[in-house]
This record gives sequence, C-alpha cells and structure tokens, in this order.
Amino acid sequence: MGLIVQKFGGTSVGNVERILNVAGCVKEETDRGNQVVVVVSAMGKTTDQLVNMAKEISGQPSKREMDMLLATGEQVTISLLAMALKEKGLEAVSYTGWQAGIVTEPVHGNARITKINTEAIEGELNQGKVVIVAGFQGITESGNITTLGRGGSDTTAVALAAALNADKCDIYTDVTGVFTTDPRYIPSARKLLSISYDEMLELANLGAGVLHPRAVEFAKNYQVRLEVRSSMEKVEGTIIEGEATMEQNLVVRGVAFEDEITRVTVLGLSNSLTSLSTIFTTLASNQINVDIIIQSTTETGASNLSFSIHTKDWLETLNVLEDNKSELSYEQLDAENKLAKVSIVGSGMISNPGVAAQMFEVLAANNIAIKMVSTSEIKVSAVIEEKHMHKAVEVLHEAFELGK
Repeated sequence: MGLIVQKFGGTSVGNVERILNVAGCVKEETDRGNQVVVVVSAMGKTTDQLVNMAKEISGQPSKREMDMLLATGEQVTISLLAMALKEKGLEAVSYTGWQAGIVTEPVHGNARITKINTEAIEGELNQGKVVIVAGFQGITESGNITTLGRGGSDTTAVALAAALNADKCDIYTDVTGVFTTDPRYIPSARKLLSISYDEMLELANLGAGVLHPRAVEFAKNYQVRLEVRSSMEKVEGTIIEGEATMEQNLVVRGVAFEDEITRVTVLGLSNSLTSLSTIFTTLASNQINVDIIIQSTTETGASNLSFSIHTKDWLETLNVLEDNKSELSYEQLDAENKLAKVSIVGSGMISNPGVAAQMFEVLAANNIAIKMVSTSEIKVSAVIEEKHMHKAVEVLHEAFELGK
C-alpha cells in the first residue's frame, strides 16, 4: 500500500459535476490499494468573488481580515468533496488547514509554511479514511489564520507529501501537463514528458502558472516525486524530477511570460556602501518582492538604481521609499508601468554559449526593445513593453524550435 497526495485546482472543482469527477479520480486511487490525501482549492472563481466583495467595502482591507475571508473558499470545497466520496462508499473526512496541523509564519496574504503536525492526518489514514485538506491556508503559532498566496494549494499539497513521506504527489489541473509555453496563447506549444526541478522552479518563478514556485521548491528540497496531469483527461502528465530524462535534445525547454511588471527607478542615490542594502532591506520588511536590479553610476558620483516589481506593489513601493527618503538619501523616484517579462529556460544553456545572444537578436529582428535583462545559468529574462509580450513569446518559441 502506497500513500498518494492528490491536489485539485479551482477549475477541477468548479462545480458539483466536477467535484463528482474528482471523487471518481480519488476512488480510482483507493481502488489500487493506496492511502490518499486530497488537497483542494476554492471552487472556480470563488476567491476572485470574495476579493471583489472586500474591495466594494474597503479600498485597502485589513490583510488579517482578508485571510479570514479568503480561507472560507476552500472550506466549501472540502466539505462537498467529503460528501461526494461518502456517496461513492468511501470513508472520508475534511480538514481545514489548521485542523490538518499546517503552521505558518505570521505573515498575512503570503505566508510560508514553517511546520506540519501530521498526527491528526495519520490517525485518520490509519482508520482507512481519505483525508481532504483545504489548500492555501494555515495558522500561526499565536492562532491567526493565514493564507499562502495565489497558487498556495500546490504548496500545501507538496508540503504535505514531504511531511507524510508520500510515495507521490499528483497535481491535477485543467491542462495535461507542463508545456513549452502557455498553449492558450501559442497553439504550437508542446507538452513536456519530463522537466527538472530547477527548470520547473525557474518557469514557475517567471510566470508559468501551472505550478506554484514554493511547491517546486518543496519538491526539490525533499525530493518529492511530482506529476502534473489533467483532471479531465486520462493521459500521462509531466514528471518533475531531479534531472529531465526524456527531453535531452532541448537547449531551451520553455518560454515563460508575465505581465503587469513595473520598473521603479531611484535617481541620485547616495553612493555609500550601505545604500543598496538599506533600500532592499526596507522593501523586504514591507513584504515587497524585487526582481531584476540594475545600478549605474552618474558623472557626479551618485547612483541610479532600477528594479522591477509586480505592478500591484508599485504604489506601496513608492510610498515606502518616500516615507524613508531621508534615511535612504536619494533625489527622486520614477516608475514605468505596462511592462512585461519574457524568459527562456533550459539547463542546456550551461553548456551552449550564445543562447542569450540569439534571444536578443530574435527580439531585435521583431522590433521589440529590451528595457532590463536578468540571467542565471539556466534562464535569460528580458523586460519589454507589455503590448509586445505575446509576439515576443511566439517568435522565441519558434526560434528555439520548441514546437517540434
């Protein structure tokens, strides 16, 4: 008997019919003789609807109360799925994140899991029950409900798989696996049979929505065997493993893209040794994630600093920097919105020089200007105007022959 963790996203549980379909997937696994823990998201657009209601009441609702509100979405799904499983003759019990023993840091809206107390889940499994856990949520040591950020149900599933030493974690979604890019925008996108943890982590961090970055991070750190597969079609998915074994011919494995990027520029920054650390420590203490960073020195000896952030954070970023202007010692701020980030990812880049140059040549040939660049051993990212994003993805996907 094995232990399988299954995760079903919002579209997979979007209505009663789909919840019944999920119950069938769970029963197939138990019929194979396996113990099953199921992690589910809120139904369909439930989270968006809750967010919109909150915005009708307040322009800046309390982050604590937002967590209280959003955590209710998954509770609907877990209870309905438990009922559906019982109708199929299975013993099932539903748990919220805190009932399941998921403890997080005291951060509202984007908390990290710090530990999982598995005694309750293991006790139910030992009694032959299917355990259904609400994804996306946990509780702090002091008893406050927290949420893990968008896509946090993936993280819940992989963290549970690691804590329970599960044999496998299956991430069921509305696509059949991990594609070379988003097939909704690029029809020639091709499903990958396998991809490495490192490549998947880069793609997830760079905008590929099929898996949450923290979920991949957990999987890599604890060597959790992952498969991304369809909840609608009974076909093989994409295996995420230490090293991709089935796609060795590809230098670039995928193209990721993300819109709603803003470039913030700090002009006339003091050239002291601590100025950079002070700025980014200040932003980090306000839970603002910074991505690409570029620094240049002016003729006067001062520095100009540019960095990219998600557009949803740009007003808060400017406010934080303005509030700390005397300490940070700069002259003025500038921001440019309506930008996007396009990235190519592949472990083959390490041993194949010239990949970045090819990317830049392709973008230039299509009159797409690059505003910022970031590289690592296995990825190259370029910030461009948002209006060129889909064109950039299309030409890069074709240039690196990812549809073949």
